[in-house]
Amino acid sequence: MAGEKKCRHKKYSRRDFVVGGGSILAGGALAAHAPGSVLTASPAKPAEKNPYAPSSGYLVYDSRLCSGCQSCMLACSLVHYGETSTSLSRIQISRAVLTRYPYDIQVSVCRQCPDPLCVRNCPTGACHVSEENGNVRMIDAQKCIGCQACIRACPHHPHRTIWNPDTKKSTKCDLCADTPYFYKKGGSSGNQACVTICPMGALKLVAEMPPQADISGYDVNLAPPAPSKAKPATAGH
Repeated sequence: MAGEKKCRHKKYSRRDFVVGGGSILAGGALAAHAPGSVLTASPAKPAEKNPYAPSSGYLVYDSRLCSGCQSCMLACSLVHYGETSTSLSRIQISRAVLTRYPYDIQVSVCRQCPDPLCVRNCPTGACHVSEENGNVRMIDAQKCIGCQACIRACPHHPHRTIWNPDTKKSTKCDLCADTPYFYKKGGSSGNQACVTICPMGALKLVAEMPPQADISGYDVNLAPPAPSKAKPATAGH
C-alpha cells in the first residue's frame, strides 16, 4: 500500500515527458510501417470535362489607347435599351486614380469565359451558351427570375453581369447578338456597338480566346504601326 501510494505521487521531470512522448511517436510510426499495415490515399477524382463550347468571339481592348470618354458605355445601353445609361452598360470604363498614366484606365469587358460560372450557377437556364449565336454566353430575359445568382457567381471585379433595376433582371454582354436598337447586325460574326463607336480604336473583336491567367490577357496592343520613314532621294533621281 505504501509503495502503491508512493508510486501514485511520483513526479515526472521534463526529460521523462520528452523521452516518453518520443517513444509513443516512434511506436506509432513503426506500427504504421509494420508488415501488413497499408497506407492508402484517397483516389484522385477524374478531371471534369468542360461541357461548354468556346465562344466564337471575344472583346479585347487597349487601355493605353482608351481616353475614358465612355462613348462605348453610352452606345451599349442605347442599342440594348434605347436609352443612354452608364449603369446599364455591359462594358464598364473606370479610372484607377492611384495608377499612373497610361495604365490608369480600366476597361471591364465580358471575358466569355471558357467555363462560365454565370451559366453554371443559373437555376433556370436563362444564362446560357447560345449555339445559334456562335456559343456566345448570354442571358434570356424571358427565363431570368432576377435571383442574381449569375452576379454572385461572376469571379471578376466589377462583375460582368449587370443588374437592371427597372426590369429586376440580370443582363450581360452578348456581343450585340440581341440589340433591338442597333442598325447593324451584331453577334460574333457581325458588329458590336462599342467597337463601332470607339473614337480611339481601343476595342476589337477577335476569334481567338485570349489567355485566361489574368485580366491582362484581354489588354492588347491595338496601336497602328508607326509609319515607315521615307528614304532620302538620291542624286540624279
